[in-house]
Amino acid sequence: MADFSPQRSVNEFEEKIIQIHRVSKKTKGGNKIGFSVLVVVGDKKGRVGVGLGKAPDVASSIRKGVSVAKKHLITVPIVKGTIPLQIYVKLGAAKIILKPAPPGSGVIAGGAVRSVVEAAGIHNISSKVLGTKNQASNVYATMEALKRIIEQEKKAALFT
Repeated sequence: MADFSPQRSVNEFEEKIIQIHRVSKKTKGGNKIGFSVLVVVGDKKGRVGVGLGKAPDVASSIRKGVSVAKKHLITVPIVKGTIPLQIYVKLGAAKIILKPAPPGSGVIAGGAVRSVVEAAGIHNISSKVLGTKNQASNVYATMEALKRIIEQEKKAALFT
């Protein structure tokens, strides 16, 4: 007997929801309620992305966030389970320090940074969040730090 159920593709990315915000807007007919969801996706092999989805219901906003995150993937250089160099990034009010760590030390990071780093597949890293407690700002600052590591790795490759 033939099975006509649609085949599901294996999802290669792990999705992690960072925050869900319920937002409302005053309109002429009453309050218009919506949700904004910040999502991190990664394959634990060096690729990671962040997306913000907004929709009238949570499920749609999660789907939009995942879609946006997959469009903005970056590939992080991982050397022996950690990042190749130390980096400090200030983005808005968020200040992030990422340091390479020796094997076996694990992920020493706060909530927002931890989710991005684990989704990227980095196993040993030490980090510190300075400045703001806003998780969205810290996630975007972490992504910026990882982008700058990529840029510096490309510059180093040009000169060697």
